Amino acid sequence: MATALFVCLHNAGRSQMSAALFERAAGGRHRALSAGSEADPEGHVHPQVVAVMRELGIDLSGRRPQRLTPELAAAAGVIVTMGCGDACPFIPGKRYVDWDLPDPKDLPIDDVRALRDDIAARVAALVDEL
Repeated sequence: MATALFVCLHNAGRSQMSAALFERAAGGRHRALSAGSEADPEGHVHPQVVAVMRELGIDLSGRRPQRLTPELAAAAGVIVTMGCGDACPFIPGKRYVDWDLPDPKDLPIDDVRALRDDIAARVAALVDEL
């Protein structure tokens, strides 16, 4: 069983969608974690992200952002970064993948939906590789 860690800046959009879509695509064969280099654990997942994921039957309304820690990074076999830049830790021996994806925070709902679908395709390819 592989563990994938999805990391973005605030852990309120891209990484949350990625982890949830990865969990669904992996069907219990692999595990997903998500975190943000500047996450506020008192924050929430962006409402438009919750809405577009609910369209797929995935409820993110109860999830909270989680700050990236060295321990989380060490637990992962593959680390997928999305816009956290130099704030993402580098751990020798880990596989890194960088996805250049926009932050959905201020995007119109149709753009968030397209982003979700892009992430779903990327996640499916990643699951197939593991």
